[in-house]
Amino acid sequence: MAYKGRDRQKSSERVLHPLKRDAVRAERLRELIVELAELNSPEHGHVPVIVEGKRDKAALETLGLRGEVITFNRGVRVHDFCEHIAENHAEVVLLTDWDREGDALHKKLGRELKGRWEVFGRFREVLMLMCQKEVKDVEGLPALLRRLEAGMIEETLIEDGSKEGGS
Repeated sequence: MAYKGRDRQKSSERVLHPLKRDAVRAERLRELIVELAELNSPEHGHVPVIVEGKRDKAALETLGLRGEVITFNRGVRVHDFCEHIAENHAEVVLLTDWDREGDALHKKLGRELKGRWEVFGRFREVLMLMCQKEVKDVEGLPALLRRLEAGMIEETLIEDGSKEGGS
């Protein structure tokens, strides 16, 4: 019986404090964005990223993407847009919003660009998971990252304060 009690205690120790959870999310989100920026950079991969609109493009540039970010022009048919992309790019990252409209566009673009984006599909999938219900679009990523990283600073201050008080 005592053994079970110890197991319960250990599992409760695994529960992270909200600030630590935010710090872990911020680190992972930053790592994913850095990886995407490297893939997108002219010096490394030069794989363009397709987003829905200008604000999404601006958000990715704010996060450090320096390569080509292509906005889907709503005045152009999906087929024509994808034909132009296929003529000019062997690979792309599809990074549409993860709301209902973005999901529908992602499916349409994905069908038309089959074989060009699937390798990089995990970027959107992981971003959806990391953003949870807080952010449903690419343009919200910089604000989310700032909030999570602010929690990391707050956590450091709390830890430093407890070390000083405990000494």
